[in-house]
Amino acid sequence: MSAFDCVTAARANDRPTSIDYITRIFGDSFFELHGDRRFSDDKAVIGGIAELNGKPVTVIGLEKGRNLNERMERNFGSAHPEGYRKALRLMKQAEKFHRPVICFVDTSGAYCGIGAEERGQGQAIAENLMEMMTLKTPILSILIGEGGSGGALALAVADEVWMLENAIYSVISPEGCASILWKDSSKTAEASECLKLTSQDLFKLGVIERIIREPKDIESRMFDSLKNLIADTFDKKQQIPPEKLIELRYNRFRKY
Repeated sequence: MSAFDCVTAARANDRPTSIDYITRIFGDSFFELHGDRRFSDDKAVIGGIAELNGKPVTVIGLEKGRNLNERMERNFGSAHPEGYRKALRLMKQAEKFHRPVICFVDTSGAYCGIGAEERGQGQAIAENLMEMMTLKTPILSILIGEGGSGGALALAVADEVWMLENAIYSVISPEGCASILWKDSSKTAEASECLKLTSQDLFKLGVIERIIREPKDIESRMFDSLKNLIADTFDKKQQIPPEKLIELRYNRFRKY
């Protein structure tokens, strides 16, 4: 697949969203928590606690919605500041109770409306980056669709970052890149190649640790395999002392 084919696949309407992953991996054990305790509950971010092989975990996902009504309600997965603050609240709660954190990332980017800027969108994202870097509990982030700019990075400062085979992860959308570099949005395919946004490119660059293969038809075997991979990773990470875990996470990003 070309880079632009991956962009198209990552944005496909029938692609599983965070809710699908949460339902298939954690089932009825997932208990959703709401609100940032400052302004409101941002439905672009879904989060709560769940059980993974009998052990408690905190689960957070950027949710686009699966049809037009859901997408409008979820703001097409573009979170407001209160969404990132809700995510951070849940992560700090996880740290307090020694629960590992799993993040599912799928967003074209943080919402850039006037209201979001007035309520401190940049600061909210920056606080997440800073706090996640020193969180004393394991963090795993999985890019399941689009990973756009700081809106995605705000939930991806983790001990390990994984990507679905056809997911994308970049500093800007291909359309935005083409408009800036060439003043021509028709060069989106060329921009996609330049951005090195595919899972294969990012694995070679050392930005991610694992590529999750996607079958042509999403099957339960994929979710079962992913569930076991997550559980095994958390079992290993929880054996590492918190101070060492933070040091390894810091060095992971410093090597870029």
